[in-house]
Amino acid sequence: MTPLKRWAAAAALLMAAALVQADTFVFTAIPDEDESRLQQRFGKVADYLSAQLGVEVKYIPVKSYAAAITAFRNNQVQLAWFGGLSGVQARRLVPDSEALAQGYEDQFFKTYLIAHQSAGVDTSDSLTDALQGKTFTFGSKGSTSGRLMPEFYLREHFQAAPETIFSRVGFSGDHSRTIAQVQSGAYQIGAVNYSVWDAELAAGKIDTSKVKVIWTTPTYPDYQWTIRGDVDSRFGNGFKDKVKHVLLEMSSPDLLASFPRQKFVPANNSDYAPIEATAKAIGLLD
Repeated sequence: MTPLKRWAAAAALLMAAALVQADTFVFTAIPDEDESRLQQRFGKVADYLSAQLGVEVKYIPVKSYAAAITAFRNNQVQLAWFGGLSGVQARRLVPDSEALAQGYEDQFFKTYLIAHQSAGVDTSDSLTDALQGKTFTFGSKGSTSGRLMPEFYLREHFQAAPETIFSRVGFSGDHSRTIAQVQSGAYQIGAVNYSVWDAELAAGKIDTSKVKVIWTTPTYPDYQWTIRGDVDSRFGNGFKDKVKHVLLEMSSPDLLASFPRQKFVPANNSDYAPIEATAKAIGLLD
């Protein structure tokens, strides 16, 4: 993103935040899919939270993973649906912030490597040397499933940085675009969140004659709801615990399908220690 685009995105977020009343509980989510789908997903979640918490709740979209972290740090949002890495980054910036809940599936998350048929790479239980020299795209630079974990396993296997393994390395920005870019042949290989792939496959949006899954990572912890540590001082004693309870009690199939998750389970900061360690190991965190 260019400096001008970053400024415009930040200005838009500030303007949206300015329209929110002081007693409104605001949340955001990392933009792992296109914005219209995110608005559909999280608009109804805001309605649910508002009804259960007894306060006005508003969802504010952001343009990037970094913007979600910045909004959380600046108290423009008090709650966020983060990925594993973005959650770790946000909690490091805001004292006493906590991971409250994760999807049941987020305990066992995974990444698919997908390949365009022209790459000539077969599906395998392990990474193969056939990947070398191909063009490759990650998702967002701050994505756990679209960058952090696949890069970790690639480095571990090849003992080299992605720029050495592949002839060209890109960052699509989100998982839907990764799929589209590999399906079109713009990149030969890509790393994608398994749940986005599975959802788009089920929706008939993937042409399996052009693109296929060639490898699946081991599992790791990923998405979670993270809340600022100072919400009780603003919304009343016990508010943080009430938010956690309401998230864990979310049972509507329609709401859960928007994530998509079968249910939410308790989470805490220590669950994401492996993510933090991996990010440090490959230089994404100090």
